[in-house]
Amino acid sequence: MASAPINRESILAGHFLLKHLRPEEITRLAASAAIVHHPAHATIFQKGDPGDSMMAVIKGRVKICTYSGDGKELVLNIIDRGGLFGEIAVLDGQPRSGDAVALENTDLLVLARSRLMPFLTANPEIPIRLISVLCQRLRQTSEQLEDALLRDAPSRLARGLLRLASTFGKPDGSTVRLDIRLSQQQIGNLIGMSRESINKHIVDWSRTGYLEVKNGYITIIDQEALEDLSESVE
Repeated sequence: MASAPINRESILAGHFLLKHLRPEEITRLAASAAIVHHPAHATIFQKGDPGDSMMAVIKGRVKICTYSGDGKELVLNIIDRGGLFGEIAVLDGQPRSGDAVALENTDLLVLARSRLMPFLTANPEIPIRLISVLCQRLRQTSEQLEDALLRDAPSRLARGLLRLASTFGKPDGSTVRLDIRLSQQQIGNLIGMSRESINKHIVDWSRTGYLEVKNGYITIIDQEALEDLSESVE
């Protein structure tokens, strides 16, 4: 059976960034928006590409990443359903500062900068919300830099898992299941650790009952223990 068509107006009207627009403004903006599907692992854009749009995740998840000169990947963020990315391009129109890759089958609502700018000018609360998004990104980047410079491996991993839990965690009684399937290499790329180190600590913490790994999904069993580990520094 064919899936129901996506209602662009309802998506825009329900999004935190645009929900205060008037119905007629939502209708005009929706008419100019595009809905684009990307299969799992597809590259949405690359660093240096023209920054001509902002995107909202309708379905799926997107990683924002960059690479060192020797090809080592650093994951800057993972955008969940309802999240925004590419918002910097809406504000400055400069080239993309990183790559965006679909982690799974993903549908995006794409808003062109040329069409969105008039709404930003006419509705000052939208740029304020965009600034809030940018501040959250900056805080996250600062935390990642602090982790890399000051914290030992167990602390960095514990903090990384707790950050993932705050975004993707599904509470189940006293435990929290991370509703995102990431390989140990992907977790390492996200927090700046080797896969071997990730594996060692996950195996150790599974044995001590701090967490459980099943079918590629991590469940945090003892969140207090991870919080204690997260506070240790080198």
